[in-house]
Amino acid sequence: MEYINSREFAINSDKNDSLNKFRDYFHFPSKDDKPIIYFTGNSLGLQPKKARELLTEELDNWAENAVEGHFKGKRPWVDYHKHFRKSLGQLVGANETEVVAMNSLTVNLHLLLVSFYRPTPSRFKIICEAGAFPSDRYALESQIRFHGFDPEQTLVEVESLKGESVIQPDQILSEINQAGDALSLVLFSGVQYYSGQLFDIKGITEDAHNVGAVAGFDLAHAMGNIPMSLHNWNVDFAMWCSYKYLNSGPGAVGGAFVHQKHHDQNLPQFAGWWGTDEFERFEMKKDFDPVESVDRWQLSNAPVLNMAAHLASLDIFDQAGINELRKKSLQLTGFLEFLLSDLHDSINIITPENPDERGCQLSLLIRTNGREIFNQLNEQNVMVDWREPNVVRAAPVPLYNTFGEVYDFVQILKSAIEK
Repeated sequence: MEYINSREFAINSDKNDSLNKFRDYFHFPSKDDKPIIYFTGNSLGLQPKKARELLTEELDNWAENAVEGHFKGKRPWVDYHKHFRKSLGQLVGANETEVVAMNSLTVNLHLLLVSFYRPTPSRFKIICEAGAFPSDRYALESQIRFHGFDPEQTLVEVESLKGESVIQPDQILSEINQAGDALSLVLFSGVQYYSGQLFDIKGITEDAHNVGAVAGFDLAHAMGNIPMSLHNWNVDFAMWCSYKYLNSGPGAVGGAFVHQKHHDQNLPQFAGWWGTDEFERFEMKKDFDPVESVDRWQLSNAPVLNMAAHLASLDIFDQAGINELRKKSLQLTGFLEFLLSDLHDSINIITPENPDERGCQLSLLIRTNGREIFNQLNEQNVMVDWREPNVVRAAPVPLYNTFGEVYDFVQILKSAIEK
């Protein structure tokens, strides 16, 4: 797409956008009866209008059938988690038996680390990116200590080179090869929450496997943002949340992927009754008989009211298609980058310049008066995200944001910088 720095170009681009209709599927916040430019879907996605309808259906089922709602109604609760398999599988590129909606991201990370981080005296190290989301680091450090190891000697963090914000693939490969036979696990983000860098999931997985290590990924900022092929990439495990790009509400249910090659292995795990054979589940047997799918990592029955909104959002993704959304995302974020080029004296985009190495988020390092500029954006009905010490994260989401909003955002940002 050839960009032009004009509002007319932006409006015409929206008119020609086949995905623009999905904007009407969401509720938008406003302030003083004026619309807000919402570029914060990387923190909390907007509410699908259908969420209220589906939630009401489940409330009605509860009111009318009480406990029998587990087996009656439009979507009986006993099998509720199954309604997500096809949609989640399409989003991450997996078989339906490899994905499940359950728990929250960090809970799922801990559960999967029980199975996939099995350190020995000679193979115990973990590699992650420096500046990983704190919850991931806390989980890794606690698991390391649980196994009796010292995080200082065990956790290897790959840092960007001095003066750079991006971690180069050869840096990751170098650390993996250097750890070699001592490496047990590589755990990276799919998309880095701070810089917006999209990591090479396939390449990192191959490099980890080449030294005999396991590869797992936190897909919090990748899920619903970029297409993936976790099964074909041979990723061992992954987990995600659904309240960001998946628009499923604050604290919404998370999800997990485990490659089918692990389903019939005798892996250690923390078990719960929803991970046992569903046909024997209500026989209340003493022994745990795990399902030969990712469902074996489930602990409890689905939080139905929580998950109704998730179902509403995934239905929109089914209609739009992640590949089509990615095409628009590249154009939308590319347009934002193009318009920001006039501000290179005031801001520095720390997200990779290569579109193949980022999602829809651009992280803008504000050189001076960053917090004041951020506050002015807020006052002008622009909702972006602030990260200390001086970064504004802007995420034009292809499912509901427009080229017109991108253009208006940059004009407001320019005015804020001039002030």
